[in-house]
Amino acid sequence: MTTTDSSGRRRWAALLLAVITPLVAELTLGNPPLSQIWLMLLWVPIYGAGTVLIRELVRRRGAGWLSIVLLGLAYGIVEEGLALQALSSPTLYGVAGWAPRILGLNSAYTELNLPYHAVFSVALPILLVDLVFPGMRDRPYLKRTGLVVTGVVFVLGAALLRLSVTGFIDPGYQAPLPVVAGCLAAVALLAVLALRVVPRASHPVPGTSQTAPHTAQTARHSSAPAAGTGAVPGSWAVAAFGGLVAFGYLALLFPFGGATQPAFTRGNWVVVPMLAAAALAVLAWRLVRRWTTSGAWTDRHSLALAGGALVAHTAFGVLANAATLTERAELTALGLVMIGLLALLGRRSRVSQTAPTTG
Repeated sequence: MTTTDSSGRRRWAALLLAVITPLVAELTLGNPPLSQIWLMLLWVPIYGAGTVLIRELVRRRGAGWLSIVLLGLAYGIVEEGLALQALSSPTLYGVAGWAPRILGLNSAYTELNLPYHAVFSVALPILLVDLVFPGMRDRPYLKRTGLVVTGVVFVLGAALLRLSVTGFIDPGYQAPLPVVAGCLAAVALLAVLALRVVPRASHPVPGTSQTAPHTAQTARHSSAPAAGTGAVPGSWAVAAFGGLVAFGYLALLFPFGGATQPAFTRGNWVVVPMLAAAALAVLAWRLVRRWTTSGAWTDRHSLALAGGALVAHTAFGVLANAATLTERAELTALGLVMIGLLALLGRRSRVSQTAPTTG
């Protein structure tokens, strides 16, 4: 492959990541409904540029998925705490009534959305594009100029949300200075942890240049785990696990079906689903980390985990976000299209036996 071809593929990969990120994070959850899909134009700059920026920084550092998740949490703080300021607003979306406010923050909404952005706005889109372009998964997509432009677009995208969305649905609210300062400090701390404290990846991610000569051989053994390297569930079990965790986390923290607090609780009983959601997240992280570092994890498992989470995510959107029969039908149809695309990706994706790093 020539240098020009490689550069073109990197640009296509970056563009794909920028486009699918808001689709995964917002549209496939029913925010907004398909009849208002034009609203995606407001989300593409911050979502697309934000996730591309995170991937570029992590790949240039040579770090792994822990760094991606930490920067995903930082992204959530930028969007929800600084741009939309929904983490602290007493009126926006009505989320202040979900649970007691802690240190001026909407506690249940914060617990729901920061991990949500880390997973659905950052980690899963990056994983999907890595599977589409397996030979470039450990490499940056952009040169230095592209990185700078991406950063500028991200900042402008945050400003666009602040001036447009909140100007209409939460006019006049400005987060208190201590909240803004706390958000900025948290973003800085997470960035330092992700890019300076977390160790670099100790072994290559599948599809790297070091494993590329063996791609054909590993592709022939797409469903076979490496011998003697630890137990990993089958792909369907991993998909079911991803779906149960995604649906369970959302259902525990997002009021639906007429509920005014998470999991149909009242008053201080809301602490029960909040603690359950935190325990579920910790358990999921520990299990996924164990599986992915076992040596038996393959791209097929990664796609199954992502697919299960995405299908459950859209199913929850049909249940909780779609307000009319038409919206439910549209979101269901979108979910079926998504399943078809995931199946197509599964058929064409080259599967490696090397475990992706979680470092």
